[in-house]
Amino acid sequence: MMKKLSLLLVALLLALPALTIAQTKKDQAAVKEVEALERQRFEAQVKKDYPTLEKLFGADLVYTHGDGHQDTKTSYIQSIRDGKSQYGKIDVEALNVRAYNDGTTAVVNGTINITSPPKPDGQTSVSRIKYVVVQIKEPKKGWQVVTWQAQKQAM
Repeated sequence: MMKKLSLLLVALLLALPALTIAQTKKDQAAVKEVEALERQRFEAQVKKDYPTLEKLFGADLVYTHGDGHQDTKTSYIQSIRDGKSQYGKIDVEALNVRAYNDGTTAVVNGTINITSPPKPDGQTSVSRIKYVVVQIKEPKKGWQVVTWQAQKQAM
């Protein structure tokens, strides 16, 4: 009995690296996908690309701004349409994606600099934002942003 248990343990220990590598490849693929989608989403916010935003935001999105107020998917996209949320440019300073759940969940944290559109006098302002995003991969919809949490930083 002890010999069989030992053989089973050795077999499991030998198989463990292969299982870890397989999971790591799925996670690595998810990290690359989500990094690209984060940049695509920022570009869509600047360009007011509503179809892309509709696709990338989950139906149950909770979007918490740097000042603490929250939006849903519908109210956030409407705030861009109404000009309440305006983006002249979004520069990614740092972007870190960690994949979980066999490459179907991603937690993103990063730092961005948001430049406002020019005012009539040509002036712009820049806000430095640290943020956390949770994305989930839906079988039919692909990656969906379900949580955004931002905090303004000193420049």
